[in-house]
Amino acid sequence: MNLMRALAASIFSACILASGASAQTYPDRPVTMLVAFPPGGADDATARIIQDPMQDALGQPIVIENVGGAGGTIAAAKAARAEPDGYTILLHQVGLAAAMTLYPNRTFDAEKDFVTIGLINTAAVSSQGVRPCRRTISTSSCAG
Repeated sequence: MNLMRALAASIFSACILASGASAQTYPDRPVTMLVAFPPGGADDATARIIQDPMQDALGQPIVIENVGGAGGTIAAAKAARAEPDGYTILLHQVGLAAAMTLYPNRTFDAEKDFVTIGLINTAAVSSQGVRPCRRTISTSSCAG
């Protein structure tokens, strides 16, 4: 819960700095959270987990909009085109960094068009190898 309050405070601060608005007026309407992947995945679940605490902390609804496609670059492009008023935020993952080189014709620059609000979670990723199959002369199946 403290993490959610800190995240909400970070969003609030970043929006105040970006928009020049007074602390008493933000937010005065719903905030849209663009999720860079389709519903049902890990990013969508993360957005829905933080949605209620953020709504409580900000006093406004957080509207989740899933915009999947192209490894999250469609959502990132939509976020980059949004008015920089703090009412559109992007939930993305480390794939955004890879998109900078994978998609040279994109319409945004992640370093120039976005500001980091905060870290939501960390995920451990592991790489697993498959043990080679040892075939025996007497059988065509694997023998451990």
